[in-house]
Amino acid sequence: MSSYFTDLAQQYIDGEWRPGTGSWDIIDFNPYDDEKLASITIATVDEVDQAYRAAARAQKEWADTNPYARRAVFEKALRLVEEREEEIAGAIVAELGGTRLKAAFELHLAKEFLRESVHLALAPEGRILPSPVDGKENRVYREPVGVVGVISPFNFPFLLSLKSVAPALALGNGVVLKPHQNTPVVGGSLVAKIFEDAGLPPGLLNVVITDIAEIGDAFLEHPIPKVISFTGSDEVGRHVATVCASLFKRAVLELGGNSALVVLDDADVDYAVDAAVFSRYVHQGQVCMAANRILVDRAVADEFTEKFVAKVRTLKAGDPRDPETVIGPVINSRQADALTGVVEQALAEGATALVHGGRSDNLVEPSVVTGLPADSALLRQEVFGPVAFLVPFDGEEEAVRLVNDTPYGLSGAVHTGDVERGVRFAKRIDTGMFHVNDGTVHDEPIVPFGGEKHSGVGRLNGDTMLDAFTSTKWISVQHGRSGFPF
Repeated sequence: MSSYFTDLAQQYIDGEWRPGTGSWDIIDFNPYDDEKLASITIATVDEVDQAYRAAARAQKEWADTNPYARRAVFEKALRLVEEREEEIAGAIVAELGGTRLKAAFELHLAKEFLRESVHLALAPEGRILPSPVDGKENRVYREPVGVVGVISPFNFPFLLSLKSVAPALALGNGVVLKPHQNTPVVGGSLVAKIFEDAGLPPGLLNVVITDIAEIGDAFLEHPIPKVISFTGSDEVGRHVATVCASLFKRAVLELGGNSALVVLDDADVDYAVDAAVFSRYVHQGQVCMAANRILVDRAVADEFTEKFVAKVRTLKAGDPRDPETVIGPVINSRQADALTGVVEQALAEGATALVHGGRSDNLVEPSVVTGLPADSALLRQEVFGPVAFLVPFDGEEEAVRLVNDTPYGLSGAVHTGDVERGVRFAKRIDTGMFHVNDGTVHDEPIVPFGGEKHSGVGRLNGDTMLDAFTSTKWISVQHGRSGFPF
């Protein structure tokens, strides 16, 4: 596996694999055992410029390519992912500490999104609209925006890079991808390698592995990209949005969350426990849609809490290569320190730890906390790790108020014996996505994905990809003669 990383530890610019020319290296570590996977010399501002210019040169011919021919590239890319599934899964386990279960989950979704990109190549449709002017024909064309800059995160790097890269390419754009520094291979060069082997023309997709300490805002400010697709924290997302707005660029922002899973008094408690444990602890809780808060009606709170705690205690933490492991390491020591601090802060505020997980390097075991004061900041922020907050409530009105009492609005779930009661509840929540009698962590290729409030701007998936990565152009044709007042 180490040679696999070494082979891909390069920049990919204008169809060439080459080292960066920066003055320092990004060291790619396995977060579980600190094994050095690769050393990558970073890209400079000049290489960001080269990448964008290559994408712009290649894009014009690509946009004119028959969409059926474009589609063939994505069909081949899908076959390659299927053929290389085991080695990609191994890379996910090694580079980001994902468990085998998590790797399978990410690969399943990645393949689904590639399948959707096959169809997306043929999706843009023009329209002819009526005119109040006699003899006039209004044509509305869908055209690629040109070049898209994509910034992907560390938690689902393969999926979340592909999720923007593949649709943008399928719709006739060029792309420059900047993966997270902690996942430069799985989120960056691996994606480039798959598309290179699938026959994507050189220059259309470029990967720059770098750091803002080296390039500042050059990736955002470059004059070529018309759209920046960013997935990450709301703090960084706010900066991306500000820079893009000042330059009249379109920003598609998929940001953090503070989702709640709500258990009403008529819920199937055993099923709700299963959904809540998965929603909080999948991939160590490093998921934007994870259930930070688990809200339980007091009528079932004792039963739920007992069963929830018992199930959490069964979750095996350890080596992500072990198929039995459910909780692997978090991405780095800074994240592990922050999570330890969250639990300590909760206890200092008077909360009780029903499960108080230990820590060994980047391995943070699950914790379950209850009794946080209602005004605690912890209940309103995103906690990116295996710490669950249990919050009792009295009746639906209080539940709605508690769910909405956060700056975020990404996902959520409600459990109830009455589906329509659940739908009515969901409609009252200020969030982009909400699920009845299910978990909070879901993504599907044809449904709009995105958040409200601090959780983002815009949507991805399905038809919304057209809004994200194409523009409309109105061309009118006057078949008769217009009359002019002078």
